Amino acid sequence: MPAGRENVLIVLHRCIFLDGTRGCLWIEIPARAYHSNMETPFKNAGTAAFDAILSRRTAHAYRDQPVPSGVMARALEAANHAPCHKRTYPWRFIRVGPRSRQVLAELAVALKGASRPLTPEDAVRVSAKIIEPPELVVACQCRAADAFRAKEDYAACSCAIQNFCISLAGEDVASKWSTGALTRDLRAWSIFGVDPGQEEVIGFLWAGYADPTPPVQRPPLSGVVRSIP
Repeated sequence: MPAGRENVLIVLHRCIFLDGTRGCLWIEIPARAYHSNMETPFKNAGTAAFDAILSRRTAHAYRDQPVPSGVMARALEAANHAPCHKRTYPWRFIRVGPRSRQVLAELAVALKGASRPLTPEDAVRVSAKIIEPPELVVACQCRAADAFRAKEDYAACSCAIQNFCISLAGEDVASKWSTGALTRDLRAWSIFGVDPGQEEVIGFLWAGYADPTPPVQRPPLSGVVRSIP
């Protein structure tokens, strides 16, 4: 071993790369850190998905901090690996950039103003809800003529959205799936280039670093699970 490398361990790590190929990486780990935390890597590896699921939060306010492109790419890749019936892969996602977001914000203000008078401050708040979150992804579902097939496809799209949110949570990014009136307005669909005859928008997926991270109170497991012989 070269001089000065006595306190370094070289570990072979098997992995799956983003393109789906498998391979190995040699990783150098300080020996002291490895031996003092021998059980931790194995424990964390085994519960990573569980921890990400429990850490997922729906956020309504976000810090002015961009989400790294790699984080978003991994979330969308996770979404694309959701289970689905008969391999229909009915989900479609649209990443919305700043220019389209501005047009969408103007539509949001117009929609809200049609239901009640808006003060200038109200208009700013409505617009900010569209403009300020770091990321907006529009979730769509391919249309199906058969009603039961459409129901199955919606379930599959829900799984894809959950995968998206869990992947983000695993990297400390919060999210929100919104289904308000704006998501159902055909003028919004036109902004996204969605053909109503082929697809339908099933929600907006917001992503960013929560400000602050919202608490959540879940029902006890005993209230939602029962066993039968």
